[in-house]
Amino acid sequence: MSIELDDDGQIRLQKLLAQSGIASRRKCEEIMLAGRVEVDGEVVTRLGTKVDPRSAVIRVDGTRLPPVSPNVYLVLNKPRGVVSTMSDPEGRRCLAELVAERPERLFHVGRLDTDTSGLLLLTNDGEFAHRMAHPSYEVDKTYVAEVDGEVAKGTLQALRDGVTLEDGPVQVSRATLVGAGEGNARGRSIVELVIHEGRNRIVRRLLEQVGHPVRRLTRTAIGPVVLHGLRQGGLRELTADELGALLDAAEL
Repeated sequence: MSIELDDDGQIRLQKLLAQSGIASRRKCEEIMLAGRVEVDGEVVTRLGTKVDPRSAVIRVDGTRLPPVSPNVYLVLNKPRGVVSTMSDPEGRRCLAELVAERPERLFHVGRLDTDTSGLLLLTNDGEFAHRMAHPSYEVDKTYVAEVDGEVAKGTLQALRDGVTLEDGPVQVSRATLVGAGEGNARGRSIVELVIHEGRNRIVRRLLEQVGHPVRRLTRTAIGPVVLHGLRQGGLRELTADELGALLDAAEL
């Protein structure tokens, strides 16, 4: 997003809102006058107020407007068989192949097992990547797993109650049976899990612990960010709403 700043490095608030796609300039003025815009925690109703869009925390109806920044924030649908690194000494497929056309030096936020597909965040914002991967800031992550066996209601409740692995307890925010295997996959179940931890192979170990080894695993969401039909190997930029929510989660 390109924002036209004044010579002092600032911009009128209603102009920033309009250039950010909130609404037309006139409608943005009405939104401000209605007390729906906050800057650094204070409601701003004075038209013509200027802000530095690189550092100000701006909210419209409580939703964070990402700062103007040279950084990029991307969603990748990682295919199975791709290593979650930017290079691999063993010559396996890695993330660098999927982002070869991007000019930035990108960091991956956390990782996915080589045999797990799905949503991975990429950015050139090192502090954002660090915080999003840190246990203190981790947001809920949603996984869909095809597992061996028919998963009983009692097993789902046991997952919700918490399971202790060899490296400590795991808290599951949600565990839902979303389907059963069909055709050659009969005798299997499809389970959706929401957890906020990122320990190594945590979902696979968790489901094996309750007697249902994983056959296939996909991460479908991180917080408000979902795949939305993004093709395998495909990239897209985070939306403003998605980025704003993640910046809030990372306290940035």
